[in-house]
Amino acid sequence: MLADLSPLIAATTQWLTRSYPAYGGALAAALGEVQARQAVTVAAWLRYPTPTDAALVRMAGPGGSAGLDWITGADTAAHEDPDEFAWRTWVDEVVASWAACLLIDADLARLAVATVADGGLAAAPVEFRRLLSPDADDRRAAALLRHPDLLAPVAALHRTALDELLGPGQALIA
Repeated sequence: MLADLSPLIAATTQWLTRSYPAYGGALAAALGEVQARQAVTVAAWLRYPTPTDAALVRMAGPGGSAGLDWITGADTAAHEDPDEFAWRTWVDEVVASWAACLLIDADLARLAVATVADGGLAAAPVEFRRLLSPDADDRRAAALLRHPDLLAPVAALHRTALDELLGPGQALIA
């Protein structure tokens, strides 16, 4: 499944790490990216839990980053060559919103990873250690990426749908 969603996961991770960059050099950037990628991966697997779901998003496309850019106040036209915008078409707003929720709410992240594991989409929750149990270096590197006030506008976009999906009696795969 990960290979099927890899363009969406990569683009949404890139959007998060560009919008909420790490501070402190290459190691901090790498630690921040790993945390973002783990949150995006869990969110993508929740959003597109079946091979059919993944195939449909590959055919139709996830929608792009324009709405997210507007919410965060990003002026992408002033900073990037138009030829570099292609990756932005693979950003999924719902996945970015759900990933933001997971990055700022540890209990929700644990529930999401458990739901993914129960659905057979992940080998074990240990795969998501930096998301679930960030150490001091992880927290420093992702200070902006995990800041509840900064991520609130993005997280609020689709939090209700995530809560409904992960709520009692909800099934990941029907």
